[in-house]
Amino acid sequence: MPTNIRFFRSPWATRLVAVLGAAVVLASAGCGDNSSSSGTLGVSLTDSPACGFDAVNVTVSKVRVHASSSAADNDAGWTDIAVNRKINLLNLSNGVLDKLGEVPLSAGSYTQLRLVLDPNTGAGLANSVVPTGGTETALITPSAVQSGIKLVNEFTVAAGQRVDLLLDFDACKSIVKRGNGSYALKPVVKTIPFVLNGIDGFVDTALLGSGVTVTAQQNGAIVRATTPNATTGEFFLARLPVGSYDVVLTASSHATAVIAAVPVVSTTSVSVLSTSGVPLVLPTSASNTVSGTATLNPTSLTELAYVQALQTVGTTTPVANVNGVAADDTSTPPGAYSLSLPIAAPVLGQYSATLPIALVAQTGSAGKYSIGAYATGYQSQTVNVDVSGAGASQSFVLTP
Repeated sequence: MPTNIRFFRSPWATRLVAVLGAAVVLASAGCGDNSSSSGTLGVSLTDSPACGFDAVNVTVSKVRVHASSSAADNDAGWTDIAVNRKINLLNLSNGVLDKLGEVPLSAGSYTQLRLVLDPNTGAGLANSVVPTGGTETALITPSAVQSGIKLVNEFTVAAGQRVDLLLDFDACKSIVKRGNGSYALKPVVKTIPFVLNGIDGFVDTALLGSGVTVTAQQNGAIVRATTPNATTGEFFLARLPVGSYDVVLTASSHATAVIAAVPVVSTTSVSVLSTSGVPLVLPTSASNTVSGTATLNPTSLTELAYVQALQTVGTTTPVANVNGVAADDTSTPPGAYSLSLPIAAPVLGQYSATLPIALVAQTGSAGKYSIGAYATGYQSQTVNVDVSGAGASQSFVLTP
């Protein structure tokens, strides 16, 4: 067995037990008893990191469950878990959980889950952000979000059994900065496996404070993201589906690092990439900027355009997602975006059972990116740019 794959012996497992053991169990009003015809549903919350914030706060009112995916707010048949707590999502990275509560449910199949947030009323800041080095600012929360973030995720409750659901609230993708200095919430939440597995490692502590982000990717699509511990530099990409991943590390003023083909072999295994004694180091790099606009034609009241920079690291693979941002639909001109990208060659390492993993500069990839724009319901567009010598301007108009 490879020496750097551990089976549920990560220190994160101990932390998970502590978090769950300290959590307050909250019951729902109006729910049936825990009889032989009932099971139990538990719901917990975790987070991917936020970009450029010291805090991202949401106040969760309740979690709602219904057997029908099309049930409306006031239809009969809802079961609620009362929460009523303000939660800083950034406290939930690196595999940490916040247990929202549990409730008895009649045995059967359920297809709708809603995470309901409190609105910002008066001077209160139920939902807010703290930009890095800034002050707490209200997070604009649309009325549709206040009625519940709808998550259609079918699950079955068996009589006498327990089902646990884990909601991954991606703070980075969910916060949209507006041109007028405000911030809006466009929630990106998905249900992920509850059991603890993943990819563990350390970055050089000299990188801390430079916005280090660690992501597990497949073909340039980010599956899980986290930020290293602010003191030790340890990171943990938790609860990954079994498969193979490219781990991508980015930081301001540094080149991108990629470790390819990292295996997650089971629902309880942890693959280790580096140790505190020999942490991962990213070379320094200057950056140039790709900027422009990304707009929708026709415009949409519900969708936004997103722009991302992909980089082929090496001759053909892997493809790494290096940076991404939502276009600002309140800017002048509308749809403004800006991506800061390193110009130095990315470094690539192949996963190995023997540590340390060597990272080798891929000089042919230096400064070369594929800039893509996309939006739900619209055709994606991509264009190749080279920022080695200077920044670039690129605009997109997306059509259905």
